[in-house]
This record gives sequence, C-alpha cells and structure tokens, in this order.
Amino acid sequence: MKRKILSLILIFAMLVSLSACRGNNNTPGKGNEKSTVRIASMKGPTSIGLVKLYDDASNEKTSNDYDYKICGTADEIATGLIKGELDAACVPANLASVLYNKTEGRIKIAAVNTLGVLYILSKGISVSSVADLKGQTIYTTGQGTTPEYTLRHILSENNIDPDKDVTIEYMSEAAEVLQKASAMDSAVVMLPEPFVEVAKAKDPAFETVIDLTKEWEKIHDDSSIVTGVLVVSEDFASSNENALRTFFDEYKASSKNATANIEETASLLEKYDIIKAAIATKAIPYCNICFITGDEMISKVTGYFKVLFDASPDSLGKKLPDNNIFYIVK
Repeated sequence: MKRKILSLILIFAMLVSLSACRGNNNTPGKGNEKSTVRIASMKGPTSIGLVKLYDDASNEKTSNDYDYKICGTADEIATGLIKGELDAACVPANLASVLYNKTEGRIKIAAVNTLGVLYILSKGISVSSVADLKGQTIYTTGQGTTPEYTLRHILSENNIDPDKDVTIEYMSEAAEVLQKASAMDSAVVMLPEPFVEVAKAKDPAFETVIDLTKEWEKIHDDSSIVTGVLVVSEDFASSNENALRTFFDEYKASSKNATANIEETASLLEKYDIIKAAIATKAIPYCNICFITGDEMISKVTGYFKVLFDASPDSLGKKLPDNNIFYIVK
C-alpha cells in the first residue's frame, strides 16, 4: 500500500513539474506562448500598411501579441525607441539615421514601408513636366526638411536653379498652403498625400501634374524617395528572432492587404483615427505603400541618404550611416 501511495506521489510530482515547465516557457517564438512586440507608428501614410495588423491584433487574430500605439509626432516615437520602451516603429527615413547615430547603432532599419508621397499640383497654369516649373512660384511646406531637399534636388537635376529659376514659398502647414492657393486664380503647389486629395476636394480646379517619385527614379535608377521605414531595436531583434520573423510575415501580409483591399483599408484608417476614409480611398493608390527588405532596401535607402547628406548633414544626424544601419531578417 505504501509503495502504491509513493508511486502516485511521484507521478503527481512529475505532472506538476512538466506543467510548470510549459507555463514558464516564455522564450519568444517557442512553444505555445505568444511573443509581445511593442510597436508605434505615426498618423499618416506610414501607418497605412500596418492598420490591418493593428486590427487583427485587437481581435486576437495574430501569432504575436502587438502592444501598439499611433502617435501624432515623430518625437514621441523617437523618445520611446531611445528609452527602450519600443521594440519597433515606423519613422521618417532620415529620423532612422539620426536615431542610429544617436544610439551608436542600437536602432536599425529593417524595411522600407513607404516610398515617395510628394506631388506637384497646379490650377490655371499649364504644367506637364519639371521643365515647366521654371519661372513659377511653388507653394509648399517642409523648409529645412526632406521635402525641401527633394524638391531642390529634382529641380537641379533638371537644369533648374532652385534659387534663381523658381520661387519657393514655404508655409508652416499644408492647411496654410491650401488656404493660400485656393484663394488664387492660378497656383502651383507641392504637397504630400493625403493632402493632395484634401486639396482636390477643397478646390476641384487642382490637378496632379508631376509625381516627384517618378521624377527621382528617372534620375536615379537604383534608389528612390523613401518616406518611411520600419526600424527595430537591435537588443530586441538579437534576442527575439522568431518573434521578429513572425512580425515581418504579418506586417508584409498587412501591407499587401492595404493596396489590394482599398475600401477595407480606408475604413480601418478612419476607425483608428489615422486618415478619414473618404480621403484615404483616393490617396492610398498614390502613397506607394510597400514592404521592401534586403538588397533592394539597402540600395533605395543609401541612394536617398546620399542626396540628403549632400543637402544637409544635420538631416541624417551629422553622419552618413554605413550599411550596419540595416537589419536583415534571416
């Protein structure tokens, strides 16, 4: 009888031990435990490719758990990355370089998620090429930032001196540009999506006449305008490879869905207070949403960074980053 009781005790102890082992298996990407990825993005185009992932995560339909937030400014995201409060984030491409330099390589670029979103619009003025901008006044935003450097580069490469052959009038916000241009009988403006669609809704006389991303790619066949990138914390990436690989798979699927199912995506963008659905429906096809990794990512980003650095080293954090800035998922 004693032997029987002892055997039962031993069996019970083994079961408890096995249960405890399963319960404590928190290694990301292993066992049945879900890994948590803390991610942030900004309101605007760079969140378009993520919104389906956010919605699936909210409805417990993802393989990882995603602790996500949608921020109004890039500064909020930058602070979270530097403090180690975020594992990944979608940020402006040049900010990724600033963060890489500031953290001594702890923040790396893992994917390009948005190519160019800048367009030239006109009303009452015939513009069909960059050459037609000569002698015009261009109303825009972004003085001292990447939109200015992009515009000046494209003008210069088309033999237009941005300081002599055109007048560029900078304003603080896109709304100010719209107000100014809408009150004029004729005007030329440079705006990013989705403000292009806002402009057309406000004043139907506006038409899109130049896609600056296409103009860039005429000049540089190995790079592009890179609006947004996905960055990851090297600390997180090095110790959570399975979770990161899963995140990439789910993000890529979400990004593909964004352009394949525009109405659904637009509805989700309004649901999460990112972009109004009516504007998003029209803007999404022109936001160049993508998920580019590997060699293509490196080529597009390095070419873009070279132009920015030549225009203003401060835009990249005073130092042109080397290829160690890129994180390649194995």
